[in-house]
Amino acid sequence: MKWLTLISFVFLLSSARSRTLQRTARDADHKSPIAHRFNDLKEETFKAVTMITFAQYLQRCSYDGLSKLVKDVVDLAHKCVANEDAPECTKPLPSVFLDEICQVDKLRDSYGAMADCCAKADPERNQCFLSFKVHQPDFVPPYERPAADVICDQYKDQRVQLLGHFVYSVARRNPFLHAPAVLGLAAEYENALKSCCPESDVGACLDAKVHQISVIKERAKHIGVQQQHGCRILDKYGERTFQANKLARMSQKYPNAPFAELVKMVHDVKDVYKECCEGDMIECVDDWLEVVTSLCSKQDVFSSKIKPCCELPVVERTKCIMEADFDDKPDNLPSLVEKYVEDKEVCNSYEPNHDEFLSEFVYEYSRRHPEFSTQMVLRITKGYETLLDKCCKGDNPPECYGNAVEELNKHVKETEDVVKTNCELFNTHGEAEFLKGLLVRYTKKMPQVPTDTLFEIGKKMTAIGNKCCNLPEQKRMSCSEHYLSIVIEDMCKRQESTPINDQVSQCCNELYSYRRPCFTAMGVDTKYVPPPFDPMMFNFEAKMCDAPADERETGQLKLLINLIKRKPQMTEEQLQTIAGGFNAMMQKCCKQSDVDSCFGEE
Repeated sequence: MKWLTLISFVFLLSSARSRTLQRTARDADHKSPIAHRFNDLKEETFKAVTMITFAQYLQRCSYDGLSKLVKDVVDLAHKCVANEDAPECTKPLPSVFLDEICQVDKLRDSYGAMADCCAKADPERNQCFLSFKVHQPDFVPPYERPAADVICDQYKDQRVQLLGHFVYSVARRNPFLHAPAVLGLAAEYENALKSCCPESDVGACLDAKVHQISVIKERAKHIGVQQQHGCRILDKYGERTFQANKLARMSQKYPNAPFAELVKMVHDVKDVYKECCEGDMIECVDDWLEVVTSLCSKQDVFSSKIKPCCELPVVERTKCIMEADFDDKPDNLPSLVEKYVEDKEVCNSYEPNHDEFLSEFVYEYSRRHPEFSTQMVLRITKGYETLLDKCCKGDNPPECYGNAVEELNKHVKETEDVVKTNCELFNTHGEAEFLKGLLVRYTKKMPQVPTDTLFEIGKKMTAIGNKCCNLPEQKRMSCSEHYLSIVIEDMCKRQESTPINDQVSQCCNELYSYRRPCFTAMGVDTKYVPPPFDPMMFNFEAKMCDAPADERETGQLKLLINLIKRKPQMTEEQLQTIAGGFNAMMQKCCKQSDVDSCFGEE
């Protein structure tokens, strides 16, 4: 079973392929989807990605159990390569995998209601299975690194199985992580082992690499969250918003690339993303490989910054390309005002084909402003679209859209002010005070949210401040709005199943790019009625005195949230007074012999 020898080399293409990425066109050229993909990827890669697919759907299954399912699918692929006309060979690939899952013995015993998905027809069956995926599941035990001598012996004698277990463990813990990313992380893991096992002191080297391996695991979570967010945009807001967001980002990163090349690349990325989001990892890997190969074949057209990436083994290229710097802007780009504001024939260009006109506006605006967030570029574009829709119906369109610059600059000012204010708060007052301020604001906005959830949201937003406010100023807006969009999307997803309040509903129903400003502008929920007083919300115990500093801090912040839930209209001065009283109580009672009695009195 030599199927993970792919990790560093198998992805190298023997020849460039130029078929279209659209599934209908591809399938018209191939009788058997499984034979087509098996021939493209070759056996080793096909087996690896099959394991990833099963591990992400069946997260509770053992490695050995899933290996049997992998063998079944590979046997079918061999059969179909030999005879593409065989009846079972014309099935779409997702159906092949789901049929195999639905034949698992005692599926209901391990997965409960997920077994009901098998009664549905495709594609509803696949959507049903996707809904049961669990991000970072608690039923998967944490990874334990084998002893230094053991892991190197395993790497030497059972490399395939060792790396196979790594791919399996990453995939089942991160079910929304796309397969190309899993394989890229596996390559990093192997590189860490390669560099240590020849060393005289293997243990010391591996200890030093523990940090690197833990970074790999954290990045798996991070990339998984990002890719899940991309899938959510595609699913909830549709292809138009997804492609506009990608076009803005790629135009910023590749400002020298022609518009037509970027539009084609965005379209291809969207097609592959759909496959990846649907859990169709075989087609996801095959077609993502083609996108990366196409990009590298035109690196002179796109960017000089990706040249070192394209010299890497293909499986390692994606991470490098994603992390590559933005290309330098072309010199002497003309002002957009002349074309989009001063030209008296704007409506004649806009009305025949809205989307193409606006796509070119996104491209031209983004390549001039790499410092702006893609969300803000989309807000500016929507503002411009709304203005033209109104003006092009009027008697004097040029006069009507003549103030476009002033109107659109309002979006720029709002976003710049938010980023500047928050980063000044973070950098001046520090992480602890920044978190406290966030908890006060967001508890007042949505006091119905459970205390632990509010605290978690506050911690995530503080982490964004820590990450983004330490960057150079020109990168802060893009960083902060991107990560805030992910946190807000998570809140909105919870809102769907457990409605919070009318304000949150309104913001979650906004356009993708307008949600962050909506949440920022949200005020105190005036319709909120505090629950009856519960003394347990303010329960103090002696163990608080002996708790580590971070636990005490967490306890105080959750107390703060509960206070605001009782009195959302509380002023900053009142909060400061109560906080001072709490600290005085802690200092007094923690010195007493009967701490609990003191807390009760206080």
